[in-house]
Amino acid sequence: MSDQVLAIPRKRAGTSFVQSSMVRVLRYTLVRGVTLFITVLVGVYLTVLVANMGGYVDQIRKGEIRENIMIQVMNNPALRNLSPDAKRQLVEERVRLEERRLGLDQPFLIRSFRFLENALTLRLGFAQLMNSDSGSRQVKLILLERLPATLLLFGTANLFIFFLSLFLALILSRQYGSLWDRLFVVLSPTSSAPGWFYGIFLILIFAGWLRLLPFGDLVDAPAPQSRILYALSVGKHMILPIMALTLSSIFLSVYSWRTFFLIYSSEDYVELAKAKGLSGRTIERRYILRPTLPTIVTNFLLTIISLWTGAPIFETVFNWPGLGRALYQAVGLFDVPVIVGSTVIFAYLLAVTVFLLDIIYAILDPRVRVGA
Repeated sequence: MSDQVLAIPRKRAGTSFVQSSMVRVLRYTLVRGVTLFITVLVGVYLTVLVANMGGYVDQIRKGEIRENIMIQVMNNPALRNLSPDAKRQLVEERVRLEERRLGLDQPFLIRSFRFLENALTLRLGFAQLMNSDSGSRQVKLILLERLPATLLLFGTANLFIFFLSLFLALILSRQYGSLWDRLFVVLSPTSSAPGWFYGIFLILIFAGWLRLLPFGDLVDAPAPQSRILYALSVGKHMILPIMALTLSSIFLSVYSWRTFFLIYSSEDYVELAKAKGLSGRTIERRYILRPTLPTIVTNFLLTIISLWTGAPIFETVFNWPGLGRALYQAVGLFDVPVIVGSTVIFAYLLAVTVFLLDIIYAILDPRVRVGA
């Protein structure tokens, strides 16, 4: 009888604990979601302001509209007999109609919030000057056409660098103080130079001097008709960019991971595992790699998300038709819809990734409690 009486409070305590945990998780999810949305909102609006140069781009576009209409009126044979006042009035009327069509007759502050609304709802609209390969000015098509090239190059390079860095870092953490370990430590400052810097030298050596590899672009011109030959051509064009990206980051990445693994290798529980006689691979898998999984997963996911932006200067050096080069062209042309469209998609991907990382941390590390 007493056991039954004690079981009721225990059951109630277990139920209340589950309910409190659910409330804590729901509250955390709501607060975290609202915080990330506000962050995206502020970031996208700042992008709108910067891309429009605080409204100065509107003045440039108004000047271009007026200049184009004046040229059309002056070169139109049917309007040559009009008086200067009549031509001036016609130009002003057409300028007013064109500005109204493009929404330039409204204050920039109002237009900036309309830009923000369209961006947040992914209504990316049409580019002002840029075209897709199919001739369309839809920002969505411009970005989607250039996405595969960026994913192919930077996805291959970044994944190769990521897993190679982990593999080499584990080896060097076992051989602390060896010749190879000291070599990577000495060469780590070389990663301060960007990938395009190494790309220029690699192009000069392997393309300009030795003539072994192409200067750039995605594929040979004319493109091979066979799928196998086309794939081989793309692979040949990817060698120099991947080499440049690897040289620009591999030494620092290996040095960072190697230091990280050495820190965890000096923990007391690792020494205890060694005292128990566990093998080196078992110790690495259970006591070094497992505690570092949250950091490894974070680095991996952020690497995947960063593929969206590409690398404007790097892709320009190699004439690679990706998102980075498209963004570089958009900045040069003041094509605001393309700039904002690329930024808002990256902002959403980054916000979702940060939100999911908190949940992944709780799954990988039992010490982490969501919302605690």
